[in-house]
Amino acid sequence: MPPNARRTTLADIAQAAGVSVATVSKVVNGRGEVAPRTRARVQALLDQHDYLAPVVRHTEAPGGPTIEVQFKGGLKSYVAETLEGIMDSAARAGAAVAVSKASGAPHWARDLAAAGRRAVIAVTSVYTAAHLRELARAGLPLVVLDPLHLPDRRVNSVGATNFAGGLAATRHLLALGHRRIAYLGGPASAVCNQARLHGYRAAMEAEGVPVPDGYVLPGEFTYDTGLRGAAALLDAAEPPTAVFSGNDEIALGVIEAARARGLRVPQDLSVVGFDDTDLARMASPPLTTVRQPLREMGGAALRTALRLANGEKVESHHVELATELVVRTSTAPPGG
Repeated sequence: MPPNARRTTLADIAQAAGVSVATVSKVVNGRGEVAPRTRARVQALLDQHDYLAPVVRHTEAPGGPTIEVQFKGGLKSYVAETLEGIMDSAARAGAAVAVSKASGAPHWARDLAAAGRRAVIAVTSVYTAAHLRELARAGLPLVVLDPLHLPDRRVNSVGATNFAGGLAATRHLLALGHRRIAYLGGPASAVCNQARLHGYRAAMEAEGVPVPDGYVLPGEFTYDTGLRGAAALLDAAEPPTAVFSGNDEIALGVIEAARARGLRVPQDLSVVGFDDTDLARMASPPLTTVRQPLREMGGAALRTALRLANGEKVESHHVELATELVVRTSTAPPGG
C-alpha cells in the first residue's frame, strides 16, 4: 500500500455493496444470517479491495510461543520425520508445537489465533488465496514445508533441491549401465514431482538415452501407486531394467510388484526411491534413495515461523536444502 493510501474500511465495502456495516462484519467473521447472494457480493468486494481485518493481538502462552503444525492425510513416515525436526527445533527455542490435520472448518484461522497460536506450519498442504486472506486477518504468518505448488511470493516456504535429486538418481542408474529407466512419480501437478521428473529427463537427455512412451507414469506418493504403476511397466513388451520412484513408499510398491512376478531386486530390476525415510532403511533389500533432509527442513520451517511471529523479516520467501544420493543394495548393473 502506498504511504498515503487510505486503508479500505468496512464502511467502504458496505457502501459499495449496498448493505449495512453489520452485514459486512458478519461476512468478514464468517457468521451466518447473511443471504448467499449477498454474502457472495460482499466477499467479491472484500477480495477486490484486498481487505484485511485488523490484526489479532496475541497473548504469549506461558513458557513461550505456540506454533500450529498442520498436515493432510495420514501420519506417514515422511510427515513423522519432518515433525521430529520441527519439535526438536521448538524445544531448543523454548517454543511449543500443536499438531492437527488441515481443516476447512469456518473461522479456523481465527480460532487458532484465539487459542494462542503465533504462526502456522503446513506440511505439503495446498493453501488457496482464501486461506491466505483468512490467515492474514487472524494475524498468523504461514510457512509451507515442501510446497505442492510453486512458491507464492506471499508465502514463506521450505523445500529441497528436487531437480538435483532427480538428476543424481538417474545418473546413478545410467552409470550402472541401465538404459531402460522408467520414472514412477506422484501427482503430475505437484511442483516437487515436476522437479524430480525434470531431473530424470535432463539426465537421460544428457546421456542421449530416449525415454520410451509409457515409461513416465504419474500417480500419488503411495505404496499402491508403486504396485499399480510397476505392474504396468513390468508387464509391458519391453519392461524397464530400473525404476526411479518419486518417493520411498512408491519404491516399496515397485519392489513388491517385482517380487510378485518372480523378479529379483536388484539382479533383475534396480529401484531408487526419494526421501530416505525409515522405510528406505528397513526395506528388503535396503533402498538406494535420494535423501531429503526432512528433519533439517522441519527445523528451518520452525525457525522461519518464529521469526515471522516476532515480526522479523526473512531473507528469502523460499529456501531449498540440498538433497543427497544414498546408495544401498536395491541397485546394481542390469543383469547383475
